[in-house]
Amino acid sequence: MLLRCYNPFVSANKNIYLVGMPGAGKTTVGRQLARRMQRSFVDADHEIEARTGVRIPLIFDIEGEQGFRDRESKVLAELGSQSNLVVATGGGAVLRPENRNALKQGGIVVYLHATPRLLFDRTRLDPNRPLLQVADPMKKLEELFAERDPLYRAVADIVINSLGGSISHLVKQVERELQKQCAA
Repeated sequence: MLLRCYNPFVSANKNIYLVGMPGAGKTTVGRQLARRMQRSFVDADHEIEARTGVRIPLIFDIEGEQGFRDRESKVLAELGSQSNLVVATGGGAVLRPENRNALKQGGIVVYLHATPRLLFDRTRLDPNRPLLQVADPMKKLEELFAERDPLYRAVADIVINSLGGSISHLVKQVERELQKQCAA
């Protein structure tokens, strides 16, 4: 499905950014959405790993969260200068005001919302989520959710509830909402 849009706010070549908590489905949905919309897909976290040659947990170990966030901001700024992308952002991308501005200026922002319990079920066994490698990952998810949910909502043009179900259903839901943006 090509996004044919005559609304200048939702130009067909603007990027589509997926934001949300770790485990919300940004990468999975983003890949399928890009394929269906005939766009290039970029996972911002994978881009950081490709540039550094190491996994994100090692970046956190060596540079700390601040060092990782600096790299993330640079990647998001560079992606914002491109067009026609579907971008899966990292879960903490919205923490910095400059990142939120880059997302808003660069395209349409879609927040994939999921409850902390569902996020925990999806991420509890994943060692590549450094902020969740703590004694009580459920509590940490709840804290992160409380901090980030308002930021996701503030930056989002579209909010989609990622409450389970099939990925294809979720992708179609995103497509429908993008078309509504075009019609507005």
